[in-house]
Amino acid sequence: MHVTTPALVISSLKYGEADLIVKCYTRQAGLKSYLLRGVLKSKKGKLKKALFLPLSLLEIEANHKDNRNLEYIKEARLLVPYQELHTDIIKQTLVMFLAEMLQHSIQEEEPNKPLFDYLAESFVWLDEAKSYASFHIVFLLQLSRFLGFYPDDQAAELPCFHLLEGRFTEPVIDPMCNCDEVVSHFKQFFGIDFDASTSVKVPKSGRLEVLNLLLRYYQLHLQNYKAPQSLTVLNQLF
Repeated sequence: MHVTTPALVISSLKYGEADLIVKCYTRQAGLKSYLLRGVLKSKKGKLKKALFLPLSLLEIEANHKDNRNLEYIKEARLLVPYQELHTDIIKQTLVMFLAEMLQHSIQEEEPNKPLFDYLAESFVWLDEAKSYASFHIVFLLQLSRFLGFYPDDQAAELPCFHLLEGRFTEPVIDPMCNCDEVVSHFKQFFGIDFDASTSVKVPKSGRLEVLNLLLRYYQLHLQNYKAPQSLTVLNQLF
């Protein structure tokens, strides 16, 4: 089946001497993997390696067959030409981290257009943003809504957060119940968008604790979760 669809590049892996295997989340067909033959050596082909950087937003024309693991892209072009996302060193670090998180978080292959739109709008915002120290925290918190395990914040006035149950609670003797100061920092990221996140007053050490809490939460609620390798570099900058 011939498909033309917006697509978000999640990862690319060198295959052999000249090929790439690229994983994309497409708006029309969900999660797909593509084999790009000769793209690393070809200078005249329609497909260029530079198009397939992590989190690039493309429009692709592809042939999809449900009975094969690797599909084929006929043409690809930039849907959104980023200005800073792949050139600013700080934003590049965020890109590496978020691409890893998406690679391990998006496990359903079916299309989810609201999720695709959320991802696309998020990365366009990040590309244009001048202040974004808390972007990754708000992004992951909101992403959990699409993945089906957004925390229950109806009792956010309570002092503790139960990681396994995903809700705020009174103190209980349970290793999954966190009653540390990080919970009060965590609460500040509920009910806000990226614009509002620039006004959140949480110190760098507090953001680090909130991120670790969120990653632990992801680990408990996602099968086959893997800690992102780029986390160490991210923590040094954010």
